[in-house]
Amino acid sequence: MELGQRLRSFRVGAGLSQRALAKRAGVTNSTISLIESGQVNPSVGALKRILKGIPVKLSEFFVYEPEPEKTVFYAAEELTEIGKGGVSLQQVGTNPFGRAMMILKETYQAGADTGRVMYGHDAEEGGIVIAGRVEVTVGEQRKILGPGDAYYFDSRTPHRFRQVGSEECVIISACTPPTF
Repeated sequence: MELGQRLRSFRVGAGLSQRALAKRAGVTNSTISLIESGQVNPSVGALKRILKGIPVKLSEFFVYEPEPEKTVFYAAEELTEIGKGGVSLQQVGTNPFGRAMMILKETYQAGADTGRVMYGHDAEEGGIVIAGRVEVTVGEQRKILGPGDAYYFDSRTPHRFRQVGSEECVIISACTPPTF
């Protein structure tokens, strides 16, 4: 299990958002995001500080091997919330360990977006807009999508999602491998 996936598993298991863990550990939430996506490997000292925010000992962190989730069906209320603010990201399953793909139900409230700074991660992702409208920016390309419209791109390309219009936007998406 990669360090980033392991950290995400512990963080989600503790019921913490990336922002909440970052605040507890005294680091930026982008640091947590970069570690979890595998783009940055923290020093031992930085990792110890971050794990103190969960809290978990360094030795426990490295010996932990979660059992891959074997659940097949999920009721709507069993989806795991990993979003924040006006962006709800409901993940199918409790953690991505042992899985090759992440599936999300994304809901963007009026005016919500993933942030002004575009981000990337080592994966491919795609989705279909179910309701509302969303502006998707991938690199230099930008398009407003509505119900039935879809997207698919290399997630290493910096990207951003922004709700447009008066109706909340709902997207069903998938990311492989689950590095988001």
